[in-house]
Amino acid sequence: MPLKVNEKELIKGCMKGKTTAQQSLFSLLSPTLLGICLRYAKDSSEAQDFLQESFIKIFKNLGQFEFKGSFEGWAKRITVNTCLYNLKKNGPILEDIDIVDLEVNNTIPDVIEQLSATELLHSINQLPDGYRMVFNLYAIEGMSHREISEQLDIKESTSRSQLVKARKFLKDVITQDHNYYYENKQVG
Repeated sequence: MPLKVNEKELIKGCMKGKTTAQQSLFSLLSPTLLGICLRYAKDSSEAQDFLQESFIKIFKNLGQFEFKGSFEGWAKRITVNTCLYNLKKNGPILEDIDIVDLEVNNTIPDVIEQLSATELLHSINQLPDGYRMVFNLYAIEGMSHREISEQLDIKESTSRSQLVKARKFLKDVITQDHNYYYENKQVG
C-alpha cells in the first residue's frame, strides 16, 4: 500500500530533524506500536521502555526506509525486533525441547468471541514469557515455525511445542476467567 502524501511528507520532515514532524509521527504510530510492546512485555512499564527504544531505532534508521511498501509495517517490524532483543538479552527464554506426547486440544472455546480486546490482551499477558513470544510471533505476527526458530535461535519443534502449550494455557485461562465471571454475575 503506497504512503499517503501527508505521511510521506511527515517522514521526510523527521529525516530533516523537525521536532513537530517527529511528534506527529510518534502520535500517529504510538498507539499501534504500544499494542505490540504490550503483547511482549511483562507489564506496562516495560512496554513503555520497549516503545521508547523502538522509536529511537525508527528515527535513527529512517534513512533506510525506501518509501516502498507500508511504513507502518516497517515500523512494526522494528518494534517486534526491539521487543525480542530486549527479552533475549536477559538470557534464554526458551530451552530447546522436542514435542513429546503433547496430546492437547488446540481449540479455544467459543467464549473467545465474547472477549474484548483488553480481556484477550490480559489473557495473553498471563502466558509465561516463552509461550507469549512464540504465540505472538506465530498467531499475531504471522511467522512460520521456521522463521520463529531462526529469530529465537531454537529448534522448530520447540516453537511448535511452545505454541501448543500456549494455546492450552490460554484455553485454561480464558475458560477459568469466563466461568468465574458468570458464576459471580449470577450470584450478584
